[in-house]
Amino acid sequence: MKILTLCTLLCCFSTNIYANSGSVLNFDDSLIALQQQWANANYAKDKTLKKNAFLALQEESIKLTTAFPKQAEAWIWHGIVQSSYAGFKGGMGAISLVDDAKEALEKALVIDENALQGSAHTSLGILYLKVPGWPISFGDDDESEKHLKTALKMNPTGIDVNYFLAEFYIEQDEYKKAKDHLIAASSAPARPNRKDADKFRQLEIDTLLTQVKEELGEH
Repeated sequence: MKILTLCTLLCCFSTNIYANSGSVLNFDDSLIALQQQWANANYAKDKTLKKNAFLALQEESIKLTTAFPKQAEAWIWHGIVQSSYAGFKGGMGAISLVDDAKEALEKALVIDENALQGSAHTSLGILYLKVPGWPISFGDDDESEKHLKTALKMNPTGIDVNYFLAEFYIEQDEYKKAKDHLIAASSAPARPNRKDADKFRQLEIDTLLTQVKEELGEH
């Protein structure tokens, strides 16, 4: 059985995306807050802190989709929250979370598949790769490749899509293709408001590239 190892999300909410009055901030500010908090939690070490952050962000992402149901970006980030919490939680208890993530990402595709440079396709692609297949869940390598390649067409220099395509090809023992995508990911342009996420992703790229080179017999 494949084990859920999706990227994890969030950390402590140093900035709540909702005002004290309960009113929603403007959508762009809310989205930036989620993205920045993602980087903090994704690389946090304390498990209790992570769990609490996931639970808190679940509520916040639901509020965001409720307030902005026609914004594909809101559904994308709700999908990321649910899939990331599933990756942290692991096991059979994560199945309902990945099902909800899949549904949210598919809603985003219906609204605007190009939102966030095809991030719904990217997130679905890695979701299909990491979850178990039938009869346990919906994992499917063909669907994974389809979504990741679609995302790559939309964002050929993107750091995440190239990194996840490298993970896909490593699963297929196609290390040369994996190396090519890791090199592309390492050269990806910086993303606005994602400095910390980019920094830590580059560390992951370096680690994976070293492993791939070893598999290829390179030094």
